[in-house]
Amino acid sequence: MADSSFDIVSKVDRQEVDNALNQAAKELATRFDFRGTDTSIAWQGDDTIVITSSTEDRAKAAVDVFKEKLVRRDISMKAFEAGEPQASGKAYKVTGKIKQGISAEHAKKITKLIRDEGPKGVKTQIQGDEIRVSSKKRDDLQAVIQMLKQADLEVALQFVNYR
Repeated sequence: MADSSFDIVSKVDRQEVDNALNQAAKELATRFDFRGTDTSIAWQGDDTIVITSSTEDRAKAAVDVFKEKLVRRDISMKAFEAGEPQASGKAYKVTGKIKQGISAEHAKKITKLIRDEGPKGVKTQIQGDEIRVSSKKRDDLQAVIQMLKQADLEVALQFVNYR
């Protein structure tokens, strides 16, 4: 019997993030407490989001609005990293990043966790920014998925290509 396997990845659907950003921008434009604060949210490059406002508090509130929209679209908060408000001229800017892929150090932590606490007979391979987990028993793979969902890791994980 062939081994069953699945891949552990950390990818965010760019379209969902874009939809959340557009919803947040619409809410920032219409909400009463943001009137007259020149608050805006926009993409800057591929995976950077910039939030600008005239006050530090409104900039932080705009970040919260964007995070709320991400959560509604089932995007993990671990995938979005926002910095502190930086004063630039008369405005405050918050730069946030959408994190994609599993870094080498996180991949090593995850494989070590699977090796130490997972079922025996489960093999892991780091393949670039994803991890392949394989085993002869599908129940062992299910146990690994449950263990990783309960583990407190700094990366948003998805499980794909289950076969």
